[in-house]
Amino acid sequence: MNFCILGAGAWGTAMAVHLVRLGHAVTLVPRRMEHALAMASQHENSDYLPGLTLDQNLQIGCETKPVVMEADVLLFACPSKALRVTCSRVSQHLGDAWNARCFLALCKGLEPKTFKLPHEVMREELGEEASIGYLSGPTYARDVAEGKPAAVVVTASGDQTFLEQVQTALSSDTLRAYRSNDLPGVGLGGCLKNIYAIAAGIGDGHGLGDNARAALLTRSLNEMVELGESLGGRRETFYGLSGFGDMIATCTGDWSRNRTLGLRIGAGEDAAAIVSGQRSVVEGYIATDCFHSLCREKNLEAPILSQIRAILYEGKPTMEVLTELMSRDLKAEERKT
Repeated sequence: MNFCILGAGAWGTAMAVHLVRLGHAVTLVPRRMEHALAMASQHENSDYLPGLTLDQNLQIGCETKPVVMEADVLLFACPSKALRVTCSRVSQHLGDAWNARCFLALCKGLEPKTFKLPHEVMREELGEEASIGYLSGPTYARDVAEGKPAAVVVTASGDQTFLEQVQTALSSDTLRAYRSNDLPGVGLGGCLKNIYAIAAGIGDGHGLGDNARAALLTRSLNEMVELGESLGGRRETFYGLSGFGDMIATCTGDWSRNRTLGLRIGAGEDAAAIVSGQRSVVEGYIATDCFHSLCREKNLEAPILSQIRAILYEGKPTMEVLTELMSRDLKAEERKT
C-alpha cells in the first residue's frame, strides 16, 4: 500500500518507520521545509526521535500535492489545532487526481473554539464522501519505531472492505491492529485520556503514592465512560484500546507529555508557563478547557475534569482540589464505585 503521513513529530515518524519496515511505500511530510531537508540529509528525526536511523526507503516529502495524488491512505499526524488547515491544504489537491481511499487522524484532541473532534473537522474539509477515521490506541512512539509489541485500533467511515485491507497492511508480528465501527467513541477516548494523564502526573508530582494513583485511574475511567457515552460514544469502546488502554499508557508512561505536565505542576510550576515553553503540543491542556465548556453547555457532570481545569486555567492549589474531590457527597457517588 502507498501511505502518506502529514506531520513528522514522534508519532508520525514512528508510524512511517513501522510501515516502511513492512514493505509499504511511505512518504513522510514534515510541516517545515528546514525539518524536511534535515531529515532527508541526516536520515534521522533529531527533533523528535533522536538516535533512530531512518530507512533509506522512507521518502521525505517537501510538498503536499505530489504525495496526495499517489497515496492510498493519508495519515494526519499534525496537532489537533492544525488539523483543519492541513486538511484544507490536502483538499485543494484532490480533485480529479483523488487516489486516496482513506484518511486517518493520528492526533488526539478537540479543535479549539469549535470543540469538534478530528473526524468532524476532516468531514467538513474533505467532504461527506471521504472515508475518514482514526488510528488510535496506547502507543509510545519510540517503542513502535523500535519494533516493540503494541496494539492499535483503526476505524473509518465508508468502505469497510478497504478498511479491512488497511487493518491488514498496518499489522505485523509486533503491532496488531483491531477494527472498530464506533467513530465518535474512538475519537473521544483518545482526547479524554490526556486530561486524566495530567491528573495522574499531578498526583505523582506530589508523591501521593500508589493507592492514590489507583483510585484516581479508577475514578477517571468511570468519568471517561460516563462522559464519553453522553457525548455520543459507545460505552464498550471506552473499555478498549482507545479508551482504557490509552489512558493507562498515558497516565503511567514517563514519556507522556500530558503526565509530564502534571508532574511539573505537582512540583510547583505554572501550567501556562510550561506549555508555552514546549516545542511539542500538550493536547490535554487545550482539551481540558474544551471539554469543560462542552460539559457546561450540555449540563454534564465531570468533577475530576472540572478540578483539573481549575488547576490549569485558574491556578487553583492542587491540594485544595484533592480535598474537594475526597469530600464529595458519598451518596451521590455510591452507585458509581
